[in-house]
Amino acid sequence: MPRTVLLNPGPVNVTNRVRQALMLPDLCHREKEFSDLMAAIRAKLLQAFAIEKEFTSVLVSGSGTAALEMAVSSSLSPGRSILVIENGVYGERIGKICDVYQLKRHTLKLGWGEPPRLEDIENELKKNPDIEVVALVHHETTTGLLNPLKEVGALARRYEKVFLVDCISSLAGDEIDFTPIDIAAGTANKCIQGFPGVSFVVFREKELERLRKIPERTLYFNLTGYHKAQEAGGMLFTPAIPAHYALDVALDELIEETVAGRIERYAKAARFLRAGFEDIGLEFLIPEGWRSNCLTGLRLPKEVSYEKLHDELKANGFVIYAGQGNLSDNIFRVANMGDITQEEFKRFLQVLKTTLTTS
Repeated sequence: MPRTVLLNPGPVNVTNRVRQALMLPDLCHREKEFSDLMAAIRAKLLQAFAIEKEFTSVLVSGSGTAALEMAVSSSLSPGRSILVIENGVYGERIGKICDVYQLKRHTLKLGWGEPPRLEDIENELKKNPDIEVVALVHHETTTGLLNPLKEVGALARRYEKVFLVDCISSLAGDEIDFTPIDIAAGTANKCIQGFPGVSFVVFREKELERLRKIPERTLYFNLTGYHKAQEAGGMLFTPAIPAHYALDVALDELIEETVAGRIERYAKAARFLRAGFEDIGLEFLIPEGWRSNCLTGLRLPKEVSYEKLHDELKANGFVIYAGQGNLSDNIFRVANMGDITQEEFKRFLQVLKTTLTTS
């Protein structure tokens, strides 16, 4: 029987090699074996993206939001503010994290799927000299929009701001130039093709001195506390041990494939699927040139409900994703992250076409 193919933006289908990594003996996280594993993962994260000369990494057990909350809550100096660029659910999530920690923020609020204009960001930076951090979601999976990371980062660098990026849904799936990035959040269970349960923050080592001066705002998500413990070979809290073993193997696979190779594989899959969507007559949510390699937002045909489409596809072995918020009745999303074969993509398009033409 064919396996279920996950066309949602994480968790993703993984290889048998990664899956087998979960089958480990019982292990205490305070033993040297786990300390060595954690050190290997932290090093491989930097090696995979060729940033080992200037960056360091921290692992945290939890979803990508755990890493994002760690990055945001630990990055802002007292008396300063953060500029949050919101054009989807996940940009808005950064804003919510700021509010939970009572951080002063300025917000550039845009429509979901609307790219930010650089002149508007620059105006915010000019008007508000207290801004210390600029925060952006790279791949906004609400719509499949790929925000202009390089351009926004260059602007942040010109105004000497800390550039914090949510790379959770783009890391290893879309091209990322780390040159302007100071702090980035990522997770195991999307384009890195591991399992849920462990996420991470990578940041420039030169940021450490500034970050250490920031008062601790949270017990579980304190970035510099984790960094100090992990540099010494320890950890602050009990980690998700099986997910770490799987991430270690997933990073081995990523390094073998190369980040560039994986990005091209995802881009090729996206091109193939989008040609199929055009053939079926589906309408894209995001215009060409702004789309991620990893996910496509599609407008639901008027006569088709998401529930019926989802259930019919799932009965045939494919799981798609609903729209969020005010898009929940109007769109559906198809991700092409993970270990999915060309034959499975072909079969999905056939089933999708049949489902839509018989609805």
